Amino acid sequence: MTTDIIELHNFIVLIEESRAPKTFTQKCAIDTDVVGFAFYGSGNVELEIKHNDQTKYVTNTTGMAISFYGNHKVEFSHKIAPDKPLQSISVFAKIKHLHTLPESEQQIFEEQLPQLLHPQENFVKGPSFYMNLDMQHAVQKVFSTRYSGNTRLLFLKSQVNELLAHFFARLLVGQESDVLDSDKLFQAKEIIANNIAKPPSLTELSKLIGLNNNKLKKNFKELFGLPVFKYLQEERLKKAYELLCHNELSVQETAWYVGYESLSSFSNAFQKKFGMRPNELKQQFLSNKS
Repeated sequence: MTTDIIELHNFIVLIEESRAPKTFTQKCAIDTDVVGFAFYGSGNVELEIKHNDQTKYVTNTTGMAISFYGNHKVEFSHKIAPDKPLQSISVFAKIKHLHTLPESEQQIFEEQLPQLLHPQENFVKGPSFYMNLDMQHAVQKVFSTRYSGNTRLLFLKSQVNELLAHFFARLLVGQESDVLDSDKLFQAKEIIANNIAKPPSLTELSKLIGLNNNKLKKNFKELFGLPVFKYLQEERLKKAYELLCHNELSVQETAWYVGYESLSSFSNAFQKKFGMRPNELKQQFLSNKS
């Protein structure tokens, strides 16, 4: 588990990344009244929240953005599963420091999150939703940056501000009738990822998630940046790369495993994405293993 704790003016930011081989639990506590936000770039996390002799459980998966109020009487426990590497960004704003924000930003907090700024309990769950494409990109940039030192701090500050801006903008959009049904689209994405060898057709997928074909195609691309078929192809190739590096399957067996009937089609698509043929990667893996 890797955790960076960074103070950025009015906010405390935790950047967490884990590739644990087995499930583990991490506890944390808050020493004052805060409004918190968490953005999950990857992971499958069960959050246990204890306060006032109560225990609540919230499951946060890849793509989720959440908000909450908490104080020193609340204990948080993250139960992190090994099947999906964790990447999360948590942002804590101390309520007593919010008055130091510019007046326009104070107004955004007051208008959009009044239940968190004036809580009735030790823990209050705020709005949560699946992130749009802009938010996903902002999270990815945090975990892929190679900046260091003061340059990194400056960059992280810009990304945190971007994430919060997108979060509040999404709350405003959420009040409109044409908002994307993100839950259904993420359900579609999960179905595809879990059935890459024999995925449902677009018509079948539409019925499974309760969206018509046109909405599924249009909104899927808008939310994830790729058409449904292109996303399927990307998932197949990423899974094939993983199998070739860590499995005893042959190249032909790998192609079948991820849903390619034609070895030549698989090899061409693989080379286009990774710059090498699958048999070249397999040979590298075998030579390194020996």
